[in-house]
Amino acid sequence: MTTTQFLSLEWKQFRRSSFFKKGLAIKILMILAGLYFAAIAVFGGIGIFFIFKKAIPDQDPFLMINNYMVYWVLGDLALRYFMQQLPVMNIKPMLLLPVKRHAVIKFLLLKTSFSFFNILPLLFFIPLSIVLMVQGYGPLMVLIWFIGVLAISFSINFLNFILNKNSKAFYIVIALLASSIGLKYFGIFDITPHTGVLFYSFFELGYTILIPLFAVVLLFKMNYRLLRKNFYIDGAVKAKKEKFQNYNLEFLNRFGTLATFLKNDIKMITRNARPKQVLIMSFLFLFYGLIFYTQDTYKNMPAFLAFASIFVTGGFLITFGQLVPSWDSEYYKLMMSQNVSYKKYLESKWLLMALACVASFILSTPYIYFGWDIYAMIAAGASFNIGLNSFITLYGGALNRVPVELNQKAKAFSNTQGFNPTQLLISLPKILGPMLIFYVPYKLINFNAGIIALTLSGILGLIFKSYFLNFIEKTYQKTKYKTIAAFSEKK
Repeated sequence: MTTTQFLSLEWKQFRRSSFFKKGLAIKILMILAGLYFAAIAVFGGIGIFFIFKKAIPDQDPFLMINNYMVYWVLGDLALRYFMQQLPVMNIKPMLLLPVKRHAVIKFLLLKTSFSFFNILPLLFFIPLSIVLMVQGYGPLMVLIWFIGVLAISFSINFLNFILNKNSKAFYIVIALLASSIGLKYFGIFDITPHTGVLFYSFFELGYTILIPLFAVVLLFKMNYRLLRKNFYIDGAVKAKKEKFQNYNLEFLNRFGTLATFLKNDIKMITRNARPKQVLIMSFLFLFYGLIFYTQDTYKNMPAFLAFASIFVTGGFLITFGQLVPSWDSEYYKLMMSQNVSYKKYLESKWLLMALACVASFILSTPYIYFGWDIYAMIAAGASFNIGLNSFITLYGGALNRVPVELNQKAKAFSNTQGFNPTQLLISLPKILGPMLIFYVPYKLINFNAGIIALTLSGILGLIFKSYFLNFIEKTYQKTKYKTIAAFSEKK
């Protein structure tokens, strides 16, 4: 079977999918986002040389670019781990047909060459290479350097396969990235001049590009052997046996009738791939404040500090809460046939999100380093998340009827399962609401008035908790059978 035939099958599977039209709006948004990042890459490639030339005029800008490329390598590996979808095909029919295994495996691996994560470096390094040639660097050696960098990009691509099979390797990459940035920031050790020697040698010596070229071939063969080893019908149909650790969750009994739902949710999160990814991502939201609280620019725009405080304490609420009730899609029909109180079900979800916000607030304590005003802002954001944001999120779930496969090992960021455009509209009050609630009193009175207003908005939401839950329950009840029908539909 030729590559053209494989591509034809992939296109037919994509176009004939029952979710093709439903997911069309999401795909359009993803295309627009892709074009946005592509434009950033192109302009970044054009301007990076001149940025370094202006910032450090007494040093060669090209040499400085090579020094900092180690951060691109480590950062790209971390980004791909979370966002890049590994190539998949429905191989079971292929195993029953006279199709050579090596043809399918090679197609799967070569399919990754067209990944957006491989195209993006091209859009950056091609303009940069042209700028280097215009600035007087030897065209032949610049071309050799570009080939070396391209080989590194493809090496990262194939290395990502191995990292996805071994989470320990990923944490090593994150540790290296964090430690190298930290050591440089505190002036202890700067790794960039040492790694820059290798990248610059592609231009200076030329023959050193054999190292990344060899790495590409080696990693390709390693992935080929890994896929071929598991490319058998027995492995495809064999029932997977898993051992689950039994947790002692008796401490949750204090929540009465809600305890059963809370225990089920905790077991679901700890035993399934997709919820685990979401849990990891919600933890990373704790570091979101570092983008805003460390920049002097945002100190003059406190509304953005309110925006950041929502994300610092609301990571779990945003990532997990927006997929209620999709998390239960695989057994939703069974659950709805039981004598289950819809209000208790929703209240348990609210309580889980509220407890996560409290835990995030406690973990955000180190932000006191940036001042008590910042920490007070985070506390106000936590209050808004618990008192209002949680109910807005639950209400948005009534409009979300896209099922989620709990053990689908897709990336947490790039996985659009359980996502629909309606959630974008629901997200607007969650993002703009706290900014507006804070900004108006801040502008009319002072900073503290804005914090008090944001805090009181959350307290007010807690006072009307019963009313909000009753309203949301009625909405869920109205859409109950539509939700069941949607969850019964499989891709």
